[in-house]
Amino acid sequence: MTRRVAVVYGGFSNERDVSVKSGINIAKSLERLGVEVLPFDLKRDTVADLLDVKTDLFFLALHGRFGEDGTIQGMLELAGLPYTGSDSRTSAICFDKEITYRLVDRSVELPVWKRVESDRDVEGWEIFPCVIKPVREGSSIGIHICDDQSILEDRTRELLVAYDSLLLEEYIAGREMTISIIDSKDGPVVLPILEIKPKKRFYDYEAKYIAGLTDFVVPAPVEESVQKSIIEKSVAIYKLLGCRDLSRIDGILNEDTFYFLEVNTIPGMTDLSDLPMSARAMGMTFEDVVGGVVEVAEKRNRR
Repeated sequence: MTRRVAVVYGGFSNERDVSVKSGINIAKSLERLGVEVLPFDLKRDTVADLLDVKTDLFFLALHGRFGEDGTIQGMLELAGLPYTGSDSRTSAICFDKEITYRLVDRSVELPVWKRVESDRDVEGWEIFPCVIKPVREGSSIGIHICDDQSILEDRTRELLVAYDSLLLEEYIAGREMTISIIDSKDGPVVLPILEIKPKKRFYDYEAKYIAGLTDFVVPAPVEESVQKSIIEKSVAIYKLLGCRDLSRIDGILNEDTFYFLEVNTIPGMTDLSDLPMSARAMGMTFEDVVGGVVEVAEKRNRR
C-alpha cells in the first residue's frame, strides 16, 4: 500500500465541520494501517499550498461546495496529482442535482420536479407536500418541506437570497434508504442497504450529525426482489455517472418503488455516517474501507 497519504479535509463550504470529523477519522485509520499521514486542513489561504505537498496520494475528505463539486479534483488533475474519489467531471455532475436527474431519468424512478430560478417559477405548483432545495448543496442544507403554496413561496424567496437555482419536487412519503458502494479489484461492491429512520420529519442536517435524532436499520428489512432491484439500479447509476472508489446513493422506498434522490461522491466518514455503518454490517472495519479506497486509487494511478 502507498506509504504516504495526504488527507485533505475542512474546506470552506457549509459542511466544513463535518469534513473535519471525516478527515480526522480517516487520518487515524490510515495511521493504524502503518501509513504516514499528512493532514491538510484546506482553507482559502492554503489552497495553493496543497500543490506543494509531497505525497503519494491525496485522500479527499472534503464535503460540499469547492470540495465535492469537482473544483479541487480539477486542480489536482491539472497538476497531475493522484487523488481518491470520482474525477472532476463526475464530481461536478453528481453535485448538481438537476444535471444528475436529467442523466439518470431513464434508469430509475424520480419525483416530479422542476428547476426554479425565481419566485415566479413556483406559481401554479399543485403537488403538496413538496420539497424545495438548492440545486448544488449537500448534507440536506437548505432543504424545506412545504405543505402549501404560501410556505413554498416564502421558502423559495429565502433560498434565492443564497442560491441562484433551486429544485422543486414532489415529496415522496416512504422509507429513506441509502446504498453505499465501494470499488474493489473485482468491481463495485454494494454494502448492505441502510434504512434511515429520523425522529424529525426528514433526515435533515441535525438528524444526520446529532446522536440520538435518528435510528438506523442495517441490513434494511426489504423483500429480496425489491432489494435486488434497488441494488441493480444503484450500480447502474454508479456506472452511468462514472463514480469511482466510493459513493453513496440515497432514495425513498415507497411501497415497492425506489425513488432516486441523489449521489454523494465523497460520503461522510464520521462516527455517525452511513457508509461506515453499512460496512460494519458487512463485517468490514473502518480500516478495511479506507485501506481499500487507497489500494484501488493506487492501482488506478499506476496505469
